[in-house]
Amino acid sequence: MARKAKKIHALIHTAAAASAAAGGGLAQVPGSDAAVITPIQVAMIVAIGAEHGTPIGKSAAAELILPFSAAAAGRGVSQCLLGWVPGLGNAINAVTAAALTEAIGWAADAYFAEGNAALDRPSQSKTAQRWPWAG
Repeated sequence: MARKAKKIHALIHTAAAASAAAGGGLAQVPGSDAAVITPIQVAMIVAIGAEHGTPIGKSAAAELILPFSAAAAGRGVSQCLLGWVPGLGNAINAVTAAALTEAIGWAADAYFAEGNAALDRPSQSKTAQRWPWAG
């Protein structure tokens, strides 16, 4: 159990560091970091699901990010207001990207730890629900 927790912590912190690098490096180009940060977050969620023994596809992982869209909108506002200031904008954008990625990672960990199933599993037919062997 401790090994799984350590691996999940490493996944989340590595994704947050990568998001911070992308956010900080692309601060002067509004909106450009989303094309880099979103795939990092999706890969993180897929990996966390795998660690919990719940395979999840990229599209389902992207759905798990949706609740954080308000925070992402706030990040966009801060980027527009301060992102263009060299140094300050880079730092603010990097910290915001890292914090948002950490929040998404810990939320995904809690989601899968509670035993929630992957979102993109096909639903079973009524026959399969009654008689699983008839599948």
